Amino acid sequence: MTRQEAWEIVCEFIASENLRKHALAVEAAMRGFARLAGEDEERWGLVGLIHDFDWEIHPTLEGHPQKGAEILRSRGVGEATIQAVLSHASHTGVPRETALERTLFAVDELSGFLIACALVRPDRSLRGLAAPSVRKKLKQKAFAASVSREDIEAGARELGVDLGEHIDRLVAILAPIESTLGLGATDAG
Repeated sequence: MTRQEAWEIVCEFIASENLRKHALAVEAAMRGFARLAGEDEERWGLVGLIHDFDWEIHPTLEGHPQKGAEILRSRGVGEATIQAVLSHASHTGVPRETALERTLFAVDELSGFLIACALVRPDRSLRGLAAPSVRKKLKQKAFAASVSREDIEAGARELGVDLGEHIDRLVAILAPIESTLGLGATDAG
């Protein structure tokens, strides 16, 4: 699957601009973490891009991403990619066995939470957002209430990194594309 084919799947099934931006954020996060780990940026990015493509049509634990996996299979997407998509949702029972799978789980919820944090800052920017202020927001249960704090903490544990380090690393990866995500003023490059 090419990046264009993955984006076409996203656009076919996702109407929400915010959910599309989430897909782009997770794609960027996956590419950034792949680069840091010396892994295949294209492959990791594609998995990040499509991981939630079926959320609007299957917005329940019974449907997402299991029914989406069926759609991906019908389109000839490889089983390793489908396995990664399935493993990002703990309720599927699909274990996260590879670095790619653990990373997808670790960046999914946190990406959304970081964007929520940026949106309430005066400059609406990820730039300068630091782990201590993010951790403070994590303790506020009413803030971005739909984001699973348990998954964010478990994701860092599964990567074997301190949560603060994980937050700072993800902020650094996402900040350069913040205008693509509807944040800040402009891209940095």
